[in-house]
Amino acid sequence: MKKILAMLLVMTTVFAFGACGSSDSGKDKDTDNKVNNETNDDTTVMTHDEYMAADLDTEVVIETYVQATQSWWDNKITVYAQDNDGAYFIYEMACSEEDAAKLTPGTKIRVTGYKAEWSGEVEIVDATFEIIEDADILGIGATDVTDLLGTDELIEHQNELVVFFGMTVEAIEYKNGEPGDDIYLTLGLNGASYSFCVEVYLTGTETDVYTTVGELEVGDVVNVEGFLYWYDGMNPHITSISIAE
Repeated sequence: MKKILAMLLVMTTVFAFGACGSSDSGKDKDTDNKVNNETNDDTTVMTHDEYMAADLDTEVVIETYVQATQSWWDNKITVYAQDNDGAYFIYEMACSEEDAAKLTPGTKIRVTGYKAEWSGEVEIVDATFEIIEDADILGIGATDVTDLLGTDELIEHQNELVVFFGMTVEAIEYKNGEPGDDIYLTLGLNGASYSFCVEVYLTGTETDVYTTVGELEVGDVVNVEGFLYWYDGMNPHITSISIAE
């Protein structure tokens, strides 16, 4: 019994010294902070409403599902993400090439970064992430926002996957004047014109959407699906397009 009490006393003394030592060690402080952050993760993650209400240039933490990514480069990747409450555009998130391959549609990620705005586009910048769950089909389809064109309500769907029906082709222009880069598409409805973009870093040049847009003619009536990006007004990044029946 005395031996057991003696051992407990020694262990208590060791732990006491260890606790005192950590207060003077930056390394131990970092470790403690990491543990605390992990413990409090559930309380720091924002809802989409909380994210939208946050001030610009403040740190944000969200959990969401990957919907698509732009091309990986220079240890960065741009992500279109969405859940049942809203969508996010995560610009040039820090990411290794190995991890980029894991960011397939449906993968749940926790993202920490800063809320920013550029020409009307609300986005997350200087971000890092961790994978919460492997890819799982989320089941979020495109929202029909055709009737919201020209209204203030449209921006409430910013960065979501949306669809527009019955749009008329008014102009097609390649960035730099020739195939191989972005395509700028002007579509009209009810006397108003709207700007769309085939973002080459999102779709590439060998995809059906890139080819189809390049073959359109002025006057064609089309249905368009894409992410509701914003650049001085709506400027959806097209992911799918078809001739309206």
